[in-house]
Amino acid sequence: MISNTTGSASIANAIARQIENIIIDGSLAPGQKIPSERQLCAKLKVSRSAVREALRELSGRGLITTQHGRGSFVTEIIGPQQADNPFMQLFFAHGRTLYDLYEVRAQLEGQAAGLAAQRASSKDLFWISKAYNAIDSSSCKKAAHRDQAFHQAIVEASHNPVLMHLLASLQQLVLHSVQASVLNLNPLLKYKNQIDKHHRQIFLAITNRQPGKAQKAAQAHVNFVSASLREMEERGQMIVRQAIFPDD
Repeated sequence: MISNTTGSASIANAIARQIENIIIDGSLAPGQKIPSERQLCAKLKVSRSAVREALRELSGRGLITTQHGRGSFVTEIIGPQQADNPFMQLFFAHGRTLYDLYEVRAQLEGQAAGLAAQRASSKDLFWISKAYNAIDSSSCKKAAHRDQAFHQAIVEASHNPVLMHLLASLQQLVLHSVQASVLNLNPLLKYKNQIDKHHRQIFLAITNRQPGKAQKAAQAHVNFVSASLREMEERGQMIVRQAIFPDD
């Protein structure tokens, strides 16, 4: 609740700081919708005009974007890579860049898993559990997106906004690397069983509040996928790096 004994400008400024704190805390992820004006008014016990002024301030500073009829969303501070971005073109043109990405993912996602084991709220654990239980799917397209959703839920539970924004900027590349895993490794039982085992280890370590185990399990998972794909290529097998799925 914000006191109404101060001026309207000060109230708006206090509201803006509270929303900023929610973003910094990681409770609102990049691209996530913030509470509506009505919800903010009810929660903070302030007028709608003060809430609107606060949202205008945040929008003017580029921290949120407002879409007519949809509401306001946390800005992607570090923008996601577009398909025609030179780095994206480089990623698909050179074989080693897939493995470079796995190296980065192992470090960042390992850190995220360790932090999630320490910081995840009951709400975070609910979404992580839901994403974990939804991972398996008969559709390759759904399997890749659900696999990524599980890892994304963990990143959001880390409540580290810098980490969240860094991984959000790599989201499209990460999806391609998950698709490479799903298409090349999931059809082979020995790889699929190990990947399922890793997912379970990550899930249990986080829900049991074991940050060291969570970090190691997440890193082991990404490193296993990378090593397995590299092993396949060294045996002369072609791996699918860029997946284009039909709508299903």
